[in-house]
Amino acid sequence: METINAGDTAWVMMSAALVLFMTPGLAIFYAGMVRVKSVLNMIMMSFAAMGVVSIVWVMYGYSLTFGPDSGAGLIGDLSLMGLSGVAETTVGAPGHEIPTLAFVMFQMTFAIITVALLSGAIADRAKFRAWMVFMIIWVTLVYFPIAHWAFMFDGGDGGWIGDRLGALDFAGGTAVEITSGASALALAIVLGPRMGWRREAMRPHNLPLVLLGAGMLWFGWFGFNAGSALTAGSTAAVALINTQVCTAAAALSWIAVERLRDGHATTLGAASGAIVGAVAITPSCAFLTPMGAIGLGLVAGAISAVAVGWKYRLGYDDSLDVVGVHGMGGIVGMLAIGFLATTAVNPAGQDGLFAGGGFALLGKQTVAVVATAAFAFTMTFLLAHLVNRVVGFRADADDELRGLDVATHAESAYEFGPTSGVGMLSGTHPGSMHRETE
Repeated sequence: METINAGDTAWVMMSAALVLFMTPGLAIFYAGMVRVKSVLNMIMMSFAAMGVVSIVWVMYGYSLTFGPDSGAGLIGDLSLMGLSGVAETTVGAPGHEIPTLAFVMFQMTFAIITVALLSGAIADRAKFRAWMVFMIIWVTLVYFPIAHWAFMFDGGDGGWIGDRLGALDFAGGTAVEITSGASALALAIVLGPRMGWRREAMRPHNLPLVLLGAGMLWFGWFGFNAGSALTAGSTAAVALINTQVCTAAAALSWIAVERLRDGHATTLGAASGAIVGAVAITPSCAFLTPMGAIGLGLVAGAISAVAVGWKYRLGYDDSLDVVGVHGMGGIVGMLAIGFLATTAVNPAGQDGLFAGGGFALLGKQTVAVVATAAFAFTMTFLLAHLVNRVVGFRADADDELRGLDVATHAESAYEFGPTSGVGMLSGTHPGSMHRETE
């Protein structure tokens, strides 16, 4: 084994822990947004992703994603199944080598949270056993190929988006954000709307949980973005500060839109805006100046604040706004690279339109966005139909009405006295607020 850089190794291992921490954060974020009767089911969907994807990643996922390219930059081969031979190798630039196993763990956490994100689109109405089956198929046929397209790190014979097209995506705007957003749209369409959607107020049952989850995600995102540098150096520092200011700007932008449109700024809006900012900066964090990151956050927050309402016009029930937050945020972040990227920040990048680079980079980013969204949506639509036909994806009507916590897990998140249980279990907690207004 080559000489290992201890500092870089420690940074990547810590970043892996931060990104893994994001999935429980997402579980809490989602759990606060659903009604009382689905809290545990929502958390279980994320925790199940941690279990299932971890095993699949070691068995063959890492090999398909980062193994030698099998041709045309579309997918890796199976030569690294079971992490065969990986323990004796390193990755990284000369002088910055880290054990490959540290990189394997880091990238595993990306796969986990991408799968978990999808659960927000089908909250309250998916069979848990179908979700378990779907996760294995989806991560294999959708996430691993797209991650291979974008995440190849060795500068040659890699995925077509990064190495052949030359589009920039530092930490997962395509593989994580756009993929989850497009796939969430397909899932919402296949499973159909929740019973009572549009007619009933489906409010978040616990906004403090939403804010706690958003804070956990914000914290973990520093590992997500800065950790993607794989070194504890200047690139990681740029990604770190850009993640902070873009997230902050988007949170402010979202609540500003709410204040102008609705007359009040909500805590749910602040939490949602923060997530949008972190999403938008994910692909661009190492290519923008801090001022560019602030501008991106302001734009992304405003756009997504409007985009979450599109589901009412278009008629798809994306329960927790995965499409409007992750899909739209990822698209804005990827396209922003074509305008705002500058080699003054990162010589390994390219100059965007505003830095004198012309439209070339913007064109590459657009191709990457369209290809990722089209593939993810189409494949997910087909796979969801397949699972629905074979296993049955949509929960039974009776189970959906009484809540998946009791129907599926024989548990409830809260124990109420006889005088308070009925109102809470109906999802009509009078103190809650919600984003679902037409």
